[in-house]
Amino acid sequence: MDEQRRGAAPLTQLSEDEQMFRATVRQFAAEQIAPLVRSMDETQAMDAGVVRQMFGLGLMGISIPESYGGADGSFFEAILAVEEISAVDPAVGVLVDVQNTLCVNALLRWATEEQKRRWLPRLAAETVGAYALSEAASGSDAFALQMRAVPHGDNYVLNGQKLWITNAKEAGLFIVFATVDPSAGYKGITAFVVEKGTPGFSLGKKEDKLGIRASSTCELIFRDCVVPASQVLGEVGKGYRIAIETLNEGRIGIGAQMLGLASGAWGHAARWAKERRQFGKALVEFQAMQFQLAEMATEIEAARLLVYNAARLKDAGADFVKEAAMCKYFASQVAEKVASLAVEVFGGAGFVKDYPVEKLYRDAKIGKIYEGTSFMQLATIAKLVL
Repeated sequence: MDEQRRGAAPLTQLSEDEQMFRATVRQFAAEQIAPLVRSMDETQAMDAGVVRQMFGLGLMGISIPESYGGADGSFFEAILAVEEISAVDPAVGVLVDVQNTLCVNALLRWATEEQKRRWLPRLAAETVGAYALSEAASGSDAFALQMRAVPHGDNYVLNGQKLWITNAKEAGLFIVFATVDPSAGYKGITAFVVEKGTPGFSLGKKEDKLGIRASSTCELIFRDCVVPASQVLGEVGKGYRIAIETLNEGRIGIGAQMLGLASGAWGHAARWAKERRQFGKALVEFQAMQFQLAEMATEIEAARLLVYNAARLKDAGADFVKEAAMCKYFASQVAEKVASLAVEVFGGAGFVKDYPVEKLYRDAKIGKIYEGTSFMQLATIAKLVL
């Protein structure tokens, strides 16, 4: 047993290649994203140059095979990228997350060879993807879809609206879920790949959000939008399975986003505590402050273990549904708590936009809501552990 303990590598231990990859992403985030964080938040717009650079670094097609123009990396590396970028700006982190853990993963698993050759090279090189499931009546009840897809010859005619679609403004490719047979319930749901510019498809309202404001969240409108049957993803009527399985993977990505956010907030708080002086000494010299920072660091490490474990299980081909729910739930709890405490460490300075923790506090709230609320994660966990 002792030999086994000594020989087992901790989940947070990275290979040499993973360390180099993380260092590259960290440097890029610090040098290229950090100077733009405040302006992107205030203008509610993603900097196009940052997006181009991420394509150039291979960060938008991490797990796409080289044969399709991708980086041929692992799911775990995608999680590392989301974590490191989110430590600087969670709004940019979620763009990378949706691209890699939802859009690319869905195509890798469910697309035909012809579809892969058509779309994966674009996603790796220059096209942002979006994942369109939510509607006004289908939030946590994800399959209460009203959007219709009616067969018409060799095509389908799509009518309806989608809400809360991340990356919508930047995206050139959308994975869209609609029902071909409402009487069949969830068994009528089908996934389609719809390209920007398709007649009958347009963007609606862009949401004015509390946090991750540089990340676009828009309504999608489909009015007699004709999509060829060749753009059905997977099989007709199997969209529910695509959605469930892809979102299980996506939850690990949100866990990584929240983990990165918490790490970034802690880093700001720790630096401030070392620099800020009160009563003749640095804040970090007070035991109460030491204990608060220590508790924050411990919870961040626990979240990291959960996120990394879920990602490693996914790469190993093992079951990870419970672990994905746990890491998403816990990391979002930790992110909100740590970001809030970071504001308190800064005191009055933490409440103004001149310092970064105010934004991270606003960004943290969404972690408990999208890609499955905390209640939905707890329901999944309870089902699997009980």
